Amino acid sequence: MKEYIKRNGSILAIIIRGSFSKDGLEFFTPEHFSQQLGYMKRPKDYMIAPHIHQIIPREASFTQEVLFIKSGKVRVDFYDGNKKYFESKILESGDIILLAHSGHGLMMLEESELIEVKQGPYIEAEDKIKFESVPHDEVIIK
Repeated sequence: MKEYIKRNGSILAIIIRGSFSKDGLEFFTPEHFSQQLGYMKRPKDYMIAPHIHQIIPREASFTQEVLFIKSGKVRVDFYDGNKKYFESKILESGDIILLAHSGHGLMMLEESELIEVKQGPYIEAEDKIKFESVPHDEVIIK
């Protein structure tokens, strides 16, 4: 299963559940995203030809990140560009999320292991604007 979190017509996040399966190749992201997220299922002996990626200058204006939930349970809280909370999703072991735009926060609901992939170089002091989390009693799970 795949889910798109949208706000005002923009894709803020893409969730690929651990149960997702499909023959062939599928990319979930629009071509213009600076981080591309795809899925591949190929039969035994299928071969991807050896190749080299060409050097093509690219520009990323903001950070997009992919989280792989290796184990545990995580609540992802979504905020619009004005830091206003609007909903949450629960991710479990095997799920993947691409956080593409706007704000987000994470709450570990169990001891969890996550693997994160994002563009670099990463400069923590300049990369993030931190703000207050949604109060627990106002969380909306969708």
